[in-house]
Amino acid sequence: MRVNFFNESDCKVRQYEKIIKNVFKTIGGKKEFNVIFVNKDEIQRINKEYRKLDKVTDVISFANCDDPTWDKKSRELGDIFICIERAKEQAKEYGHSEVREFAFLAVHGYLHLCGFDHMTKEDEEIMFKKQDDILLKAGIKRWISIKIN
Repeated sequence: MRVNFFNESDCKVRQYEKIIKNVFKTIGGKKEFNVIFVNKDEIQRINKEYRKLDKVTDVISFANCDDPTWDKKSRELGDIFICIERAKEQAKEYGHSEVREFAFLAVHGYLHLCGFDHMTKEDEEIMFKKQDDILLKAGIKRWISIKIN
């Protein structure tokens, strides 16, 4: 599996690239895709333009297979846009590490590129089980912070 990285934000992303590369080493294969790190303004612009949702989101994927001219034998799966600020906020909100959040968002985007979705409860269960399996195989667990008084 080959992951190409592009940074369109002002943040340093080397640590996130390393996390994501390590996750996808566990999957293997000859496919490749792009991960583009963006800021809130850019992800909102993309979300509004392509999904008609004028709000910030955490991750958006664009699969090459949505294009009818795409060669199914092609190695290139598509693009995953990850909003750095939103990922950091969510890590805090969910009580787990940034490592886990960036890995999760990359895997979530990757599965969308592979044709998985979560529009129905049944599809969501399948996709989320696959996400958990990939993350566990890479040694990334979900840690939840619990406050004890």
